[in-house]
Amino acid sequence: MCSMIIVGFTIPTTADAKAGKKFTDHVTKCVDGDTAYFKKAGYSRFLYVDTPESTNKIEPYGKTASKYTCSKLKNAKKIQLQYDGPKKDKYGRTLVWVFVDGTLLQESLVKKGYVKKFYDYGTYSYESKLRALQAKAKKSKVGMWSSKKVTTHKTTTKKTDFQNCTELRKYYPNGVPKSHPAYQAKMDRDKDGYACEK
Repeated sequence: MCSMIIVGFTIPTTADAKAGKKFTDHVTKCVDGDTAYFKKAGYSRFLYVDTPESTNKIEPYGKTASKYTCSKLKNAKKIQLQYDGPKKDKYGRTLVWVFVDGTLLQESLVKKGYVKKFYDYGTYSYESKLRALQAKAKKSKVGMWSSKKVTTHKTTTKKTDFQNCTELRKYYPNGVPKSHPAYQAKMDRDKDGYACEK
């Protein structure tokens, strides 16, 4: 059963979480602020954090969070992943903590104010720290908690029939997942469930 923790709402934990051993991995593709593909772990969802959308729909700070995560992963000298509880979510994505050059990426995202809420699939090793950092980010009014308005370019097209990836990227710059109406298997050359990604 999956439950969601909304920012500012604390659910008491009754069990101690024990994260697994860290292992080194390499990013093969960055999707957005909280999702990426890794050589060993495959299609992965970052544990516990939920950044604003930047693929199928564009939310404020979605592109900012995505750009930050992708830059961190692509420029990292060392990436380590860590399992903590169930290894897969209901969509089949691997659930991982991500460490970039020794620093927990989820922690950096929260500090920057790029995390809008938390997802809770169990009891995790770092959730208390992340909730505390979220409260601090809100108090300091950083990122999405600031009064600064971010211009959001919404995709208004309903077009789903594209001849090729060049045409599709004009409307969906980051490509589309298999669940998207514009997805076509012929455009998913690496057969990873994501078409026309860069």
